[in-house]
Amino acid sequence: MGVDVVLVHQPGQYEESIRQHCERIVHAPLADGPAMLEVLRPLHEERPFDRVLTVSEPWGVPTGHVVDGLGVPGTTERTARLLKNKALMRERLAKYDLSPVRYRVVGSEQEALDFLAEIGGPVVLKPIDGAASRHILRVDNAAGLRDAWRRHTEAGNTSVLAEEFLSGPVVSVESFSFGGRHLPVGYSEYLVNSHHVEWQVSVPSRLAAAHLTELRDLTVRLLDAVELTEGPSHSEFVLTDRGPRVLESHARLGGHAIPELVRRAYGLDLARMWLTVPLGIDELPAEAPQPSAGAAIRFLRPEPGKIRDITVAEDIPAVVKRVPPGELADVYLPLLGELVDVPVGAVVHKNPGDVITPIHTLADCSSGYVLATGADADAAVDTCVLVDEKIRFHT
Repeated sequence: MGVDVVLVHQPGQYEESIRQHCERIVHAPLADGPAMLEVLRPLHEERPFDRVLTVSEPWGVPTGHVVDGLGVPGTTERTARLLKNKALMRERLAKYDLSPVRYRVVGSEQEALDFLAEIGGPVVLKPIDGAASRHILRVDNAAGLRDAWRRHTEAGNTSVLAEEFLSGPVVSVESFSFGGRHLPVGYSEYLVNSHHVEWQVSVPSRLAAAHLTELRDLTVRLLDAVELTEGPSHSEFVLTDRGPRVLESHARLGGHAIPELVRRAYGLDLARMWLTVPLGIDELPAEAPQPSAGAAIRFLRPEPGKIRDITVAEDIPAVVKRVPPGELADVYLPLLGELVDVPVGAVVHKNPGDVITPIHTLADCSSGYVLATGADADAAVDTCVLVDEKIRFHT
């Protein structure tokens, strides 16, 4: 596309093969905004950057520091921090009277117990700036709260966000913004386990269909409230009996291969737009397209234990990719690029001798996945279930 890329990364944490796509690679600690700014400022003075972008949520705040320091358009440190810090997000929503949810930042077990008594029902204790569904603990009574507080303390969380438990299915809105205009594009729904880990995603969401007008309005108002002006966003909502309530939002593309699901169902490539719309290569559409298909991804969830063997049925209706032993161990959704043109595909990420752990966080969804396109979301899910059943892990 004629884009010259300067990559900022840490030694040993990127694949050497990407050098062919970069004008240059410079090294800096990614969690240190001032350090990244120091290595990039001389390059910016020599040849000004048009944008400084990140696809990774942990580096959103330091990247925003660079955006501010260089004075380029993009997601500022303030906006990134509002989205990263769940307590600041709740405070911001309350200021604009958006999606009322009772919450409190608690710094002791007693403060958490007081909040539980005040709510009079289940609450959720979560890290203020956590990710990947780690340590999101539902609490129903005092005994459960004491156990949850101990687990947070052991994890080093001395200050925790307590929220009323929002009962209902979770859906998300995938949006793209430019020039302060927000375009909600895709609507996803999830299946989650008891640890709130999302192990299946499908689009377009059937559950969201009755709430589309309200979800669009909430999303636009939410993004305005956090002062997001451009780029992708992934906003999650709980469909409660009081209407949709904001769960959280992010200034990034959705995980779980959601950009690929949206591309298959709606025909818009959010991953491409992430780069091309801010740089003026593509225009942000005036309106979002209607879905022309359905798509789904389903993570494989074998029984925990040491793998003795993995069998794949000969009649499996999918292109199956196997990750060789010792390769891509820490890669999320490996080989996804090889399935872009495949209607139904599956990736087996584990091998005999590997150990399957219980799925307590998103990082545990590492055994593999099934990805499918269908006539609609139900058809895509049905195909994923069928393919899943034909891949057996023997532990």
